Amino acid sequence: MVINRSHYIDLLMHKRWNGKVKIITGIRRCGKSFLLNTLYKQALIDEGVPKDSFVEIALDRKSDLKFRNPNVLYDYIKELTKDPNKKYYVMIDEIQLSLKVKNKELDESMVAEEDRDLLYTTFYDVLNDLMACRNLDVYVTGSNSKMLSKDIVTNFRDRGSEIRVAPLSFDEFLSYSKLDKADALEQYLTYGGMPLAVLETDEKEKQKYLQDLFTNVYMKDIVERYHLKNDAVMNALIDALCSSVGSLTNPHKLANTAATLLDKNTSDHTIKSYLDYLEDSFLFSAAKRYDVKGRKYFDSLQKYYAVDLGLRNARLNFRQQERSHLMENMLYNELIHRGYRVDVGVVEVQRMNNGIRNKGQYDIDFVVNLGNEKVYIQSALNVSSPEKKAQETFSLHNTGDFFRKIVVLDGNQKLWTDEDGVIYVGVIPFLLNDYIAYIEGSNL
Repeated sequence: MVINRSHYIDLLMHKRWNGKVKIITGIRRCGKSFLLNTLYKQALIDEGVPKDSFVEIALDRKSDLKFRNPNVLYDYIKELTKDPNKKYYVMIDEIQLSLKVKNKELDESMVAEEDRDLLYTTFYDVLNDLMACRNLDVYVTGSNSKMLSKDIVTNFRDRGSEIRVAPLSFDEFLSYSKLDKADALEQYLTYGGMPLAVLETDEKEKQKYLQDLFTNVYMKDIVERYHLKNDAVMNALIDALCSSVGSLTNPHKLANTAATLLDKNTSDHTIKSYLDYLEDSFLFSAAKRYDVKGRKYFDSLQKYYAVDLGLRNARLNFRQQERSHLMENMLYNELIHRGYRVDVGVVEVQRMNNGIRNKGQYDIDFVVNLGNEKVYIQSALNVSSPEKKAQETFSLHNTGDFFRKIVVLDGNQKLWTDEDGVIYVGVIPFLLNDYIAYIEGSNL
């Protein structure tokens, strides 16, 4: 059975023939190649695109090894697409495997030291040239070995259009699993949405696959790309992040945690660099902390979320299953999947305690930015008592504005609104319906 990824197909359809290279990125093994070469291609064929309009090259295939030379790749594509009256879809898989080739036409002695990189032809040169051909619509996939999002920004600037692919969302997982919604949620919270893990039916094999993926693919990529001589610090950092998803932290706190785990000191600078590596590799995502009333960002603390709960749980040998943290991480991934810009919020409130006025900071799990508007979201397992409800909504009631406020509860509860205008809904319907997209004041 094929897992349909209509969200990404719609994005690709919307971006086709926009004059830019469509760059499909994301964590390795999340289904980028299958999305482009199977699902999207079939969608185009179903729409009437002739089958001979596709130029497909997979640089990870032995038969296509010669095309890792960017000059050979360029000549091959130009030869196949030389009919100016015909439109072609060029799809290059695993573009990060392309090599740098020295340009023999340049006199190396005339090139300044700081311009030595310009002596080489790279896939960026090839793609920038192909992009100028009006009869070509160009797509590439790239993983986290060489082709990361920061590389894309640097080399393509406004000439590339990135589509960030994530593991399966809960909606995608549910449509494939055919499980009851509640059972599907339990599976998803435990094993996540990596496609091959989802397709595996044996739970022990699921666990083994996810653990091997973390160790033999992701860690190996990071060590090789950044030339890490000793990966002990990186391993300690990953363990710390996995154990504390959804907790406020910074490089100094993480350095102290890593030092405790390793029984030796680690610098804040090293931890900051390693955090950047993990983000660039799409394993973790950072959410900045935003002062709701002061309308400014805090530089000192932020939260890190795992891109996939199954990978996170596998890293910890499926031992640490704090439901509140898992649910918060799942909600963050869903909001990012839907294309929202998300911060973690903080509200400063002055309260009287024994006649003394104290200022405290109270968290809002997510601040979703919608241009001039915002939506505040709190993740809560329940509001089963008046005291619990007051605790979960205190920060929401003190934002000082009238933007929508949503409390997402564990379970399948239908949406309802209390007397103060706060919206409550179960996590299952929240994951399956984009309530944030509804217009303010509409009938939810």
